Amino acid sequence: QVQLVESGGGLVQPGGSLRLSCAASGSIFSIIIMGWYRQAPGKQRELVATITSGGSTEYADSVKGRFTISRDNAKNTVYLQMNSLKPEDTAVYYCNARRPIATHWGQGTQVTVSS
Repeated sequence: QVQLVESGGGLVQPGGSLRLSCAASGSIFSIIIMGWYRQAPGKQRELVATITSGGSTEYADSVKGRFTISRDNAKNTVYLQMNSLKPEDTAVYYCNARRPIATHWGQGTQVTVSS
């Protein structure tokens, strides 16, 4: 079993920055890939970024060049550094962890980009 706890969300002005954190606990040794997803009101949940156990990263086109996903294996934590934030980035951001036998989700953290 894996438990994921997100933190770092909040209210930020356009052009500002936030760093989200996802702390994993439980059977973390079996995690293959972790990622961040987001869901805006009235929209489908969408992939934001992923990072593999080998450190390979992928980003949605909408955030490429502005967001950076990283990990600290010693702390079992994945981060999402979000720069140059836009109102369109407003959403609940969810941490995801995939194991060979299961996929796990955090409860989400709200990011609101507004003046």
